[in-house]
Amino acid sequence: MIGEDKRCKLTTIDELILQQQPFAVYRTPGSEKFRLLRQEHGSIRQLKDLKELNGERGFVIAPFRVSEQHPIVLLQPDEDIDFCTFDADEPLEAGTQSLSDEQMETLSTEGYGVCFRTFLEALQNKTFEKLVLSRSITEERMEGFSPAAAFRAACSRYVHSYVYLCYTPQTGVWLGSTPEIILSGRQGEWNTVALAGTQSLQNGELPQVWDEKNREEQAYVTAYIRRQLHSLGIEAHEKGPYPAYAGALSHLKTDFRFSLSDPDNLGDLLEVLHPTPAVCGLPKEEAYRFILDHEGYDRKYYSGFIGWLDPDGQTDLYVNLRCMNVEADRLVLYAGGGLLASSEVNDEWVETEKKLQTMKRLIRSTPTLS
Repeated sequence: MIGEDKRCKLTTIDELILQQQPFAVYRTPGSEKFRLLRQEHGSIRQLKDLKELNGERGFVIAPFRVSEQHPIVLLQPDEDIDFCTFDADEPLEAGTQSLSDEQMETLSTEGYGVCFRTFLEALQNKTFEKLVLSRSITEERMEGFSPAAAFRAACSRYVHSYVYLCYTPQTGVWLGSTPEIILSGRQGEWNTVALAGTQSLQNGELPQVWDEKNREEQAYVTAYIRRQLHSLGIEAHEKGPYPAYAGALSHLKTDFRFSLSDPDNLGDLLEVLHPTPAVCGLPKEEAYRFILDHEGYDRKYYSGFIGWLDPDGQTDLYVNLRCMNVEADRLVLYAGGGLLASSEVNDEWVETEKKLQTMKRLIRSTPTLS
């Protein structure tokens, strides 16, 4: 640890963005500490293949599809600070929008409907077992919007999720809150999860009854993770499925815990896990290509993965689900949902709307820095 402090100013983090200084700040689920990483010297590493992460250490930002425009980025900090809270004395002004103004669109758009029918036809023809259809929306960036204040609000609101804010010249600014581990652990003990199926919380509590579509979707993801681990000779202990928190939503979750004889080969493991059926589909390679050909937009770093990689220490990598790309004058939000042959268009649209609320709540309720 290069440095350690107990407090951090929101304006300090926003200033890093204005100065185009590469950084990442994050909080793991349930933790009371935040970690701020800065790279002031040297070039940001850009990788073309996940296997290049073997033996590496740093903050990883990996896209759904690696390309020249969207490489795998490895931030290797020369400043590493743990802090317990933000400066409570910082002046804040009330946000310009409130949660009471929030409206959820319950009817799908024509464009989404066209994509949905293309995906559904492929599922009903039994070309695929599962496909994930995602979409993005654009919100105006209001004057005074503070990414750092939104990060702090996300940490307070989404205690069961991994919350991050980062900037590099290659990726731009991304903010997210995600419940899905792709790989975490240290030394000999590691874990990943199968996460699929979505329901709203019931009076703030986890739902205990799940319909066949959600249970089937979760079973597909679980079977995939099991097969991929077996392909590398990994025998995992499984726990689940059980309902787990994800903001105002719940997902079905199965934990996989396992040992690794050589943690320097984490890149090989990430190569077989990413993209998971929770963001792609089955069969994996065919579904991946189908999404690239038919979804109609570039996911960029949405549905990739993000977090700290350290084969000799603690690794915490999460699938980049509920997130936004913070641009100079707009905020681009992303969400998706798993489709089966039995899926209904408006049900799936509403599911993406509910997922978009994770970031929308931050935009509409986050105070602005004065």
